[in-house]
Amino acid sequence: MAKRVRVIRMSVEQPLWRALTGYRVLTMLYAIGLFASAYDEFDRPGIAIAFYVVLVVWTLATLPRVQSAVACTKRFLAIDLAIALTGIVLTPIAADDHHIQSGGPTLPSIWTAGSVLAYAIKGGWRWAAFASTPVAVANLIERGFPARDTVHNVVLVWVASIAIGYVVEVARASERTLARALEIEAATRERERLARDIHDGVLQVLAMVQRRGAVLGGEAGELGRLAGEQEIALRTLVSGGLVPVSRVSLDAAEGAVVRAVDEEDVDEDDGDGTVDLRALLAPYAAAKVSFAEPGAPVPLPAPAAKELAAAVGAALDNVRRHAGEDARAWILVEDEPREVVVTVRDDGPGIPEGRLAQAEGEGRLGVAQSIRGRLRDLGGSAELVSIPGQGTEVELKVPKARGKAGTR
Repeated sequence: MAKRVRVIRMSVEQPLWRALTGYRVLTMLYAIGLFASAYDEFDRPGIAIAFYVVLVVWTLATLPRVQSAVACTKRFLAIDLAIALTGIVLTPIAADDHHIQSGGPTLPSIWTAGSVLAYAIKGGWRWAAFASTPVAVANLIERGFPARDTVHNVVLVWVASIAIGYVVEVARASERTLARALEIEAATRERERLARDIHDGVLQVLAMVQRRGAVLGGEAGELGRLAGEQEIALRTLVSGGLVPVSRVSLDAAEGAVVRAVDEEDVDEDDGDGTVDLRALLAPYAAAKVSFAEPGAPVPLPAPAAKELAAAVGAALDNVRRHAGEDARAWILVEDEPREVVVTVRDDGPGIPEGRLAQAEGEGRLGVAQSIRGRLRDLGGSAELVSIPGQGTEVELKVPKARGKAGTR
């Protein structure tokens, strides 16, 4: 099967940078509009005009700097905050006393908050508190005394920036946790898929070599012993496996990164993504395996049909291994309105009570992964009923609704 790697990026921080970009442009225009409407209140309008020229050039030229955490460097933040503080301090020099005493806006007005918010998004609540402090001091110096409206604005900027910085830190931690959980889930599914494939192929061969070597003895017996050791080692590996570390992008604004591997089914289908389940199960029919099927096609999405057929094959492998070469088996396919049911029954000695749990603890994943694991991934179920002396019956169910929407 061909594999396709999907890169999933999760970031609640990037929208904040985009919002900050728009905020800086809009508040720049707002500050210029306030100045124009109160032009008569300025004794030295030339100072204000010079400041606004610098503000416009700086804001437009640095738009790329407020698009991500990496681009927003410490040097940029320091210069940006310095421009805001300079505008606040220049206000009493450019404006008359009436403008100051009546609580008129400073030259940068609410544009200053954008500088503080950049600190908050970049470094969290501690950076926000650091940037808010000189802004508070500059506003108190500009007013000359701690007026109520000035204190109110200072506290508002302080609390808002610290709160936003804290939320950003929590969001980053949540993204890392979610990325880790998704990575573990993806790794677990991949490990289970590999365990099924290995059980259906390599482990079966190693087990056969071990049994035959023990019967033949001599060099063949030694080969069988080695095959048994490798079987145990391989079972331990596929039942444990390794979980890779979650990826985190170099650009913190892009959040956490998860790489998921999808399998692309290369089997031919009927043109609409479905195959006839009967065609996949028919090859299992043999002298000692009876196959009963409906008279009409049993369509299922290709991935679901293939996995269901593989689960049937695993059930028949268990019949040959544990019920003996002379045991007979029956496969029954039922096409229900909402699900497809496949029953595999044999006339062997049955499974002793507690044997399945013991086998799973030993790393023998024939039932746990090759059968139940496959059906669980399809949204279905696998029910196993075994009565000692009366054989074993495995009932496999796959819902049609989930199959149409996609599997795995």
